[in-house]
Amino acid sequence: MIIDAHSHVHDPVGAHLGLMEEAGVDRAVLFATRPHPERARDLGSLRREMAVLDEAIGGRAGTVEAYRGAWQELDAALAAHPERFIGFLSVPLDLEPEQIAAVVEREVVGRGMRGIGELTPPPGRAGLIEPVLRAAADHGRLPVVVHGSAPTTADDVATLAALAVRHPTVPLVVSQLGGLNWMQAVELVRETPNMYLELSTAGIVFAVRLAIEEIPDRTLFGSDAPYGDPVLARAMVERVTRPGEVRDRVLGGTMAELAGLV
Repeated sequence: MIIDAHSHVHDPVGAHLGLMEEAGVDRAVLFATRPHPERARDLGSLRREMAVLDEAIGGRAGTVEAYRGAWQELDAALAAHPERFIGFLSVPLDLEPEQIAAVVEREVVGRGMRGIGELTPPPGRAGLIEPVLRAAADHGRLPVVVHGSAPTTADDVATLAALAVRHPTVPLVVSQLGGLNWMQAVELVRETPNMYLELSTAGIVFAVRLAIEEIPDRTLFGSDAPYGDPVLARAMVERVTRPGEVRDRVLGGTMAELAGLV
């Protein structure tokens, strides 16, 4: 099974299904999203969508109510195509720990989601995800995905590794290969058994090759669609691997295990 470990709800959802078909992707981990850059038809409309993205990845996503519309879009996509999408749900990080625990129980576990994410703590404040890790631990091996590219800092990546050590039962996925901090991310993930590295939006092909060589059982093919393209992301993984067990794990086997599909 080929699983894209990182994608966001598209408008329309059919456009996403078309990309998956073209890439030969069987299923995709699907995150809720407020920005929809795929809707943009010119530079002005793209700027408006990207301004919403800047708020989200800067940790200014707002309250639970601000999430509702994005959650409803995710629910609709999952209900329409349960055989194609694997639901993950982000949660607000500016709540009290007991409130975060309640949101995880009600909105993640209660909705039948397979994991939590993509979390976007403000730069320099990755420690805000710790209550989420505690809540995830309370519900077994519930994987948690954290935004890894800019504005995530090198200190944030180090903080994520330290948090993973404190919560060893929770699979912690750093997305986008850690962005500009990819070498540090590879090193930290290699040394932290419950950390994983998702490979989307990599700009350097040998970064993907090195990550897979160093941590073959904990690297995940992902596209970050609609920001990335599943065809290109899969091609990059296949370019730096040979047919066999390692490629199969990266392209879906490991994600299937994390999501409880096997």
